[in-house]
Amino acid sequence: MTAEQQQRMQQLIEELNRASEAYYNGRQEMMTDYEWDARFDELKRLEEQAGEALPDSPTQKVSEDNTAGQKEAHEFAALSLAKTKQVAELAKWAEGNPIWISWKLDGLTLVVTYDRGRLTKVVTRGNGHIGTNITHLAKSINGILQKIDCQEHIVIRGEAVISYQDFNQFLIESGEDYANPRNLASGTLSLKNPDDVKPRKVQWIPFSLVYREEKATDGAFDMGSWGDRMAWLDSLGFKTVDREAVSNPTVENVQAAIDLFTERVTGQGTEAFPYPVDGLVVTYDNVAYAETGSVTGHHATRAGLAYKWQDETAATELKEIEWSCAASTISPVAIFQPVELEGTTVKRASLCNISECERLGIGDSGTKLIIIKANKIIPKVIEVTETVGTLHIPEQCPACHAPTEIVESQQSGTRTLHCTNPDCPAKQLKKYARFVSKEGVDIDGISEQTLAKFINLGWISDFSDIYRLPEHVREIAALEGFGERSAANIVKSIEKARVVDAQRLLIALSIPKCGPDVAKRLLNAYDFNDLVETASTTDNREHFASIDGIGPERSALIVEWFKDENNKIILNKLQNLIQVKQQERQDAGTQCAGLTFVITGDVHHFQNRKELQKYIEARGGRVAGSVSGSTSYLINNDVASTSGKNKKAKELGIPILSEEDFLNKVGAQEAESDSPPEPPTSPQEKPAQHQQLSLDF
Repeated sequence: MTAEQQQRMQQLIEELNRASEAYYNGRQEMMTDYEWDARFDELKRLEEQAGEALPDSPTQKVSEDNTAGQKEAHEFAALSLAKTKQVAELAKWAEGNPIWISWKLDGLTLVVTYDRGRLTKVVTRGNGHIGTNITHLAKSINGILQKIDCQEHIVIRGEAVISYQDFNQFLIESGEDYANPRNLASGTLSLKNPDDVKPRKVQWIPFSLVYREEKATDGAFDMGSWGDRMAWLDSLGFKTVDREAVSNPTVENVQAAIDLFTERVTGQGTEAFPYPVDGLVVTYDNVAYAETGSVTGHHATRAGLAYKWQDETAATELKEIEWSCAASTISPVAIFQPVELEGTTVKRASLCNISECERLGIGDSGTKLIIIKANKIIPKVIEVTETVGTLHIPEQCPACHAPTEIVESQQSGTRTLHCTNPDCPAKQLKKYARFVSKEGVDIDGISEQTLAKFINLGWISDFSDIYRLPEHVREIAALEGFGERSAANIVKSIEKARVVDAQRLLIALSIPKCGPDVAKRLLNAYDFNDLVETASTTDNREHFASIDGIGPERSALIVEWFKDENNKIILNKLQNLIQVKQQERQDAGTQCAGLTFVITGDVHHFQNRKELQKYIEARGGRVAGSVSGSTSYLINNDVASTSGKNKKAKELGIPILSEEDFLNKVGAQEAESDSPPEPPTSPQEKPAQHQQLSLDF
């Protein structure tokens, strides 16, 4: 081994081990998969040339897992898989044996153990031999069943992943900075509090039944077949990894199966896969044959083979850096000369944060870039071949023009750019999304991503600006991904939404604790204009507390919102741009006033329980979700039921009414008819068409 070879090998080992340690411990990733693979392959070539490997080489062992928490040895070692990008190598590896192809999910591997039908242990993969026990988080991870119909000792491996949609939603709502869903999943499972884990919507997807203690015979289950093992897990209620069988693994047949996955991962198939993947896994169906393989380094030669798509690269030139503010973070996006990758035209790629820009050596316009679509999906800058000029970091937020600041994470050292204005419209994205939603003013065709783009362009700084977007119709049409037709549709939707129901407007304004039910109750007591006038001028924070279902807390929040000077200005702007359609007062009677109902079971005279709830509320009643001492009546068509709610009602001495009993007491009749009261007799009849005559409870 030459001195140059040894020096280069040592450098590669240090870089790869540092990157692996960050990757497996949920910190900011230090290099892309593409870069890691390239360095790993270079190290292998150098070791083959030298005929030896240096200590700590990642080709020989897995790096230690240094995450905090209780360490625990795995009952069965979780070894890595060798990889290839050649379909011919997959076919050669199969040796004519039937195989299965499944997703190589890009998350965090968890080993889950059951005994006597109950979950007993959840441990992270760690270094493949020792992991971290996170059983306390199991109830907050979707897909991990607490009980199963199997009394034996079983061990299952699966991947904890977060979908792209849930990942993007989390970034918007939290303002936190994570490079990708895998990074978020890993960081999430290092948390201590299960309540902090649940909102992040981690999904555990089993990909291997490692062991089943066969104390009883099961004719439908063949422990020797990987496919049967997975089918058995499905029968227990697990949502296992998607897979395709290839009984005759020729190059052509293997390629055909891979093409099915490729269509889904690129979104060209009928059902795009929602979770991140970094390739495919090929597995022998014959489990006994798979276990006969040897272990080379930290790879089990027959346990499986990882297939990664060939990353098509393209050279291009940077045009500009676009800084986009979302939540609290201002992220750089590379805009470059268009290139063709994986059959599509690519013009832009996220650079994540300042640290990533500095690591790559991003400069000014003219900087030469190498681009890939990682796993055929996400455009990514993997290399800078020539840096021109220096990176300009904006001193003002692109959305509100307030000063910016660079924040360095104490945990990972990652440097990110932030807006210092707490009222920046980009930080209020969820409110703007609620404003245009179907429950709000219902402007079709404006998504959260579109709103974020318009906010960063400076076109939206308050709700009223949304109605002024038609002034930017030509600019919208010129934006990437829009065009004249999209711009025209947005304008059409805005014009249609210029007449707004008062209740929808109240919901759209994001008034604290003012949802559909509260808005309806307010507008049943006040006309919209009277409500605005009263709420903005009263000195009594509990002015609306006497309205049934409002109370002092909601009343105070409503009064505070309308008295806020900024909100007054926004509301005044809106009222000059739209027409508010007054809600018709509900005057169906007060026969249910002061009474609290609980509804359970099927209904026959109303379309659903929600309609029955509306019927009761229109007559002054309240509907609760559970039986308590304040419940007046339980409505259940199965009066003799032994359900929990029936039992609770009987214990508390609360009357149980059938739907028929309730309607007979209410004395319903058709709104347009003067005939004697008759309850509705068909599920198709709308309860809103009936009027109360009398009620004597």
